[in-house]
Formats: sequence, structure tokens, C-alpha cells
Amino acid sequence: MDLKIDRFDRQILRELQRDAGLSQRDLAEKVGLSQNACWRRLRLLEERGIIRGRTLVLDRDKLGLGLVVFVMVKTRHHSAEWLRTFRQHVAGIPEIVDFFRIGGEYDYMLRIVTTDMASYDSVYQRLIQKVELESVTSYFAMEAIAERRPLPI
Repeated sequence: MDLKIDRFDRQILRELQRDAGLSQRDLAEKVGLSQNACWRRLRLLEERGIIRGRTLVLDRDKLGLGLVVFVMVKTRHHSAEWLRTFRQHVAGIPEIVDFFRIGGEYDYMLRIVTTDMASYDSVYQRLIQKVELESVTSYFAMEAIAERRPLPI
């Protein structure tokens, strides 16, 4: 599928990454289109799957979720069945907010957001409980320097 987007589409996407709660009127003004033209472009971007949803960004610290842990996982298992089981298991742990299969020394990378070390230990215990993992290495974030940056479009 050819997903050509022009400068207006890019501007719509940039503005929505900054503030997904913009009204159609405000968005149209920011990108220099009529409200109807902006709405049509927005619907087309959604239909084409370029916009997959809209969300808002919460302040982790104000919600008491100040601990961010990057967890690197190695496994000896690489079958489709094992991966399906692992994906389902990880999906059932709400503190795991990002989950990637990666290349290199490790097989998977998880980003866990939680309240403190005790709650992280609980997440860790749940993670290793149902699937066999070769190793689990944790890296604790000390400061979020740039988090949830907009995509460079």
C-alpha cells in the first residue's frame, strides 16, 4: 500500500503528537486548512492506519510511578509456541508498558514502570513465574532526560 503523505498530513501528525486533544477547529487553524478539509485528512490518516489511536501522557511521578526499569531477557527458546506463551504472559503484567523483541546479546527488552523496588520485585517474580528464561538483567533509570518524544515526521 502506498502511504504518501503531504506537508499538511505531516503537520496534522506533528500537531496531534504534541496535543491529541486539540479540537478540530484548533487543529485546522494550526495547519492552515478549513475545518472540513482537516477533518477529511484526519479520517483518511486513521483509515490508512497511520493514526492508530489517541492517548494522553500522564505524569508518572505525580502518580507515584517513579521507578522505571529496563529489563533485558535472554531465552534458549525460540519456537512460535514459546513466544506466544511469553507474549500472553507479558501482556498480563500491566507494569510492563513496552515490550520489544530485539537483536544482539539479548532477545527481548521490557520497560517496566512501577512505584518502588518492592513493587518491581513483585513484577520480576511474576515475570519469571510462568515461562523459562535463561537470564533477566535489570537496568534502573535514574532520570528521564527525553521520554515519549514525538516521531520525527
